[in-house]
Amino acid sequence: MPGLRISAISFLNTAPLMWDFEHGSAGEDFEIEYTIPSQCAAALAANRADIGIIPAIAYAQIPGLVILPNIAIASKDRVRSILLVSKKRIEDVRTVATDTSSRTSVALTQVLFAKFLGGHREFTPHPPDLKEMLKHHDAALLIGDSALQISMHDRQYHLYDLGHDWHTLTGKPFVFAFWAVRLDALHRQPEGMNLIEIFQHSRDHGLSPANIEVLAKEWAPRLGITTSEVTTYLTENIHYYLDRENHAGLQLFLTYAHEVGLIPAVPELRFLGPVAFGSTRK
Repeated sequence: MPGLRISAISFLNTAPLMWDFEHGSAGEDFEIEYTIPSQCAAALAANRADIGIIPAIAYAQIPGLVILPNIAIASKDRVRSILLVSKKRIEDVRTVATDTSSRTSVALTQVLFAKFLGGHREFTPHPPDLKEMLKHHDAALLIGDSALQISMHDRQYHLYDLGHDWHTLTGKPFVFAFWAVRLDALHRQPEGMNLIEIFQHSRDHGLSPANIEVLAKEWAPRLGITTSEVTTYLTENIHYYLDRENHAGLQLFLTYAHEVGLIPAVPELRFLGPVAFGSTRK
């Protein structure tokens, strides 16, 4: 019988989560395909994947999913990889070109404008090319590796870290993505397989200091940034646990997304197995 199908993201921020699948033996039990966040959700929705690291907003749009507990891609404050790059102050922005890689980051931007910054703006999906995005728009939303390649010292534009803006305006962390599993795929997992342990252990191994060092050396030349920047990003900007605080931030975001009309209802967050909220450390 073929292994369960995983749809994973080919961004730096998921590298610790995938450690055992790429550097250990866990990958032998699964079929893994790499893509961008928005396509992970599409693969789960279309039954082309059984497990996916999906944008938080997508959970409200795909029925029949459960969440693997205590694993997330979140930020307690500054996230660094979700940037609004603008020719104007954020209050004066009227048109935004949005990275087609993202769903939740676009929804976050829409929520911030609608709830806190004067109302809805015009959003246009666009490939992540900053120069082209800003030709006909006031601002560009970049996520993931594209955002990491923008220097935060660039004074040519106004740069807004949307994780920080969310935290400033709500007092909550922000959850961008988490592992979700199709309920109808669970009967196909091999006897004795514990998905929760497999994915949590992979995260834990990926976050060990020695393995963070390996990832920094691997990803820094790939992105054109320093190993120190990669290390800081993985250990300080991204928080990999769905703890109580992050859970509250996720609930608030989904509530706001419903209030501004992005999702039809606030979904119940259903988890695989018992929920034990984990580490609150940075």
